[in-house]
Amino acid sequence: MEIVVIWFRRDLRLDDHIALSKAITYAKKHEYKLLALYHLDPFFTEMEMDINNEHFFQSLAHFVKEARESQVYVHLLHDDVLRAFQQVMDVYDIKAVFFNEDEVGIGQRRDKQVTDFLGKKGIHVSMWQDTHLHGALDILKADGSHYQVFTPYYQSWRKQEKQPVIKVDKSFFSSGHTICDESLSQKGNDKLRELIKGCSRKFDQIGSDKAMSTLHHFIQKRLTRYHEKRDIPSVFGTSKLSRFLKTGTISIRTIFHSIYEEALYEDEGRETFIKELAWRDFYHMIYAHYPEMKEKEINLAFQGMKWNEDETLFEAWCKGETGFPLVDAGMRQLNEEGWMHNRLRMVTASFLTKDYLIDWRKGESYFAKKLVDYDEASNIGGFQWAASVGTDAVPYFRIFNPTTQSKRFDPSGEYIRKYVPELEYVDEKWIHEPSKMPIDEQLKSGCVLGDTYPLPTVDHQERRKKAISLFEEAKQQ
Repeated sequence: MEIVVIWFRRDLRLDDHIALSKAITYAKKHEYKLLALYHLDPFFTEMEMDINNEHFFQSLAHFVKEARESQVYVHLLHDDVLRAFQQVMDVYDIKAVFFNEDEVGIGQRRDKQVTDFLGKKGIHVSMWQDTHLHGALDILKADGSHYQVFTPYYQSWRKQEKQPVIKVDKSFFSSGHTICDESLSQKGNDKLRELIKGCSRKFDQIGSDKAMSTLHHFIQKRLTRYHEKRDIPSVFGTSKLSRFLKTGTISIRTIFHSIYEEALYEDEGRETFIKELAWRDFYHMIYAHYPEMKEKEINLAFQGMKWNEDETLFEAWCKGETGFPLVDAGMRQLNEEGWMHNRLRMVTASFLTKDYLIDWRKGESYFAKKLVDYDEASNIGGFQWAASVGTDAVPYFRIFNPTTQSKRFDPSGEYIRKYVPELEYVDEKWIHEPSKMPIDEQLKSGCVLGDTYPLPTVDHQERRKKAISLFEEAKQQ
């Protein structure tokens, strides 16, 4: 039987999906049947389960169920990726394979491997850029080189026309043109059930319906004040769409165009949010041009830095036991929810690299395990920015003071109290620096320093000086 394969990956939806739409058009033109598949990569299925993986696998299970109910039977193949495709080829005559490509990281290397394999078999491969508004090579300088600073990149990005929402012909699903081969998917079905059974928590904010309702609610309720509220962690001021973009349960095009179609008028909130979408594209572009940036600093002057290897301090950061309330609140939110407010991502990353002087790669890896919205390019870019070792990064001598950040962005301590219950009854006067509480206040609030809540693990002013010295020494070498 002659077939066209649609290969799903980080695009777990049936709407506004470029590769799916193109595959249907191709199948109709040549009168081929459509076979949908998802490759369960042993690299991910066999690693230790954490919040990130649990969220993704639950999102996948939700998508597979919904797709199958829509007569798109997503076949789950659990094997080496080339053997997985060979399994399909052993049963069907594959004429073409359509998928939305990865331009960076392990996904890019996998795509090349599969494309070479299929090409040698004479199978037509059709790859599409679907995960970003603009791909890694779309926004370049006049001389063809890539941007390294965000502002000029954004100015060029803003002028470029954005691709419209893609219409998917769903009538094709119900007309007997899709393949359902349960025997082909048996091993994968069993593996996904095993993975879901092994999850320690259940997520309800998954799936395309939730993604769309989250988008509409954001536009209607929070977009106009986004620029004012997005930095305040105690209020619901952000979009909360990143987790859906991670799994592809909503398209970036749908978000972009909905912002314009549903917003009542142009305002600063909308423009601030659009700029965040551009940042996402910017870091993706940077990663494509610096494929080693997960392991190496982009700024050559800071490669080979002598980072602190104190595992006790790193453990304190991971657990949210640094003695700096805002940092601890952010890390505990991450550990509990698999998500952290963006302001706190900057604060905690800066604290790790500038106060603890610990290698940014350790923090990036920890976030990779915990964040349900983990985006490799953005997370690496963000950590290199905070550590002052990346492109267009904060200067190394500009160091976040965690106490100042706390007073500015959580003045009443509402966010801190939510995630650091030891400080729940601490007076507002002391909430940002509980170590300064007199003993009678400690007893009154039920928070005894060094017992109920840790004393500051470092002196910020001393570490600030040490950080600047460390960076200046690295520059001289």
